[in-house]
Amino acid sequence: MNNILVVDGYNIIGAWETLKKLKAKEIAQARDKLIEYMAEYQAYTGDRVIIVFDAYYVNGIASRIRTFKVEIIYTKEKETADECIERIVSDLKNVRNQLYVATSDYAEQRTIFGRGALRKSARELYMEWEESKRQMQINIEQHKRVTPQTKIPLNKETLEVFEKWRRGDG
Repeated sequence: MNNILVVDGYNIIGAWETLKKLKAKEIAQARDKLIEYMAEYQAYTGDRVIIVFDAYYVNGIASRIRTFKVEIIYTKEKETADECIERIVSDLKNVRNQLYVATSDYAEQRTIFGRGALRKSARELYMEWEESKRQMQINIEQHKRVTPQTKIPLNKETLEVFEKWRRGDG
């Protein structure tokens, strides 16, 4: 089964403290940071991640781009992120896909649940992202501790001969 996470971009930005502070200075920085965080999350979980930003903060035509393997959708003008998310859920929900929608918008949670998707609150997603960062750091530390093995297994006598050659004694 494929897990797909659809993220209500501005809802999450407004709910995560670090992103909320960035948004107060520059909305584009907050968007970029959320995309970066979700790319890390996707790399760890292997889930397909789609982030939806509505046209409220970005004027222009609808667009769909891919950054760090994360799909980013900017809705059409006058289309809300909620409408776009509902369409995505309807389009992608089937027996092969399990959809999750990350939003703390209660009305949206009820709507997407009625269409077969599961919800993740902004807080739940934040906790999962923090845990994925922690697990990645543990994996990196464990990888550093693993001693490299020679590609060709050699017996002790052969290793001693090579060591003598390396030192110039042989």
